[in-house]
Amino acid sequence: MFAVIQFPGSNDDRDMCFALKSALAVEARLVWHKETALPRGTLAVLLPGGFSYGDYLRCGAMARFSPVMAAVCRFAEAGGAVLGTCNGFQVLCEAGLLPGALLRNQGLDFVCEWAHLRVEVAAPPFTSRAAPGAVLHIPIKHGEGRYQLEPGQLARLESAGQVVLRYCEADGTVSPRANPNGSVANVAGVRSAAGNVMGLMPHPEHAAETLTGGTDGLAILGSLVDAVAGAGAGPKGRG
Repeated sequence: MFAVIQFPGSNDDRDMCFALKSALAVEARLVWHKETALPRGTLAVLLPGGFSYGDYLRCGAMARFSPVMAAVCRFAEAGGAVLGTCNGFQVLCEAGLLPGALLRNQGLDFVCEWAHLRVEVAAPPFTSRAAPGAVLHIPIKHGEGRYQLEPGQLARLESAGQVVLRYCEADGTVSPRANPNGSVANVAGVRSAAGNVMGLMPHPEHAAETLTGGTDGLAILGSLVDAVAGAGAGPKGRG
């Protein structure tokens, strides 16, 4: 069972559940932010996009203190797979499960468009269905997606293979023109040092059906299903 955390202000939670159930035939359950434990049998945790707590203070800052986040942190620390998209990425950074921070977009505009992403790391549990250098086409919609790091931290993430996705041209070329928000080095998605936690600004759940623009998002969600659902792996029921 995949747990999709529902914060007040989440608006992609049901979309995530639908993509998992419809395109990948796995059980997904909404988990309200006031819960203090994850459901028994949880194989993976997903933090969806939206505007948790109205983005007051800063994006993800209040959601990080929701009761359920203590259980999410324990799950991650035990090796469980945790994926955060858009606002979920922001929450994971605020919670210290991922390095860096998401700031206001360069130019202060809200961006809502399809983006090309180059896969920098193709490995379970999040990108095993892709190949290194593959280009995915997945939509973005955010006002605070400019990924930033402390000086010198980018080099450490690069050497550790923690930069997973980069904004790029359709042919895979990484250029400033392909950077929609001013993220450092065109970074669109990163993973933790242990590799079991990942955050990305694009929305794979909105690229799960041909009729809605494409299925490239399944390279990410499907990889997660392959890694944990098929084998029944993960710290089940730990909350």
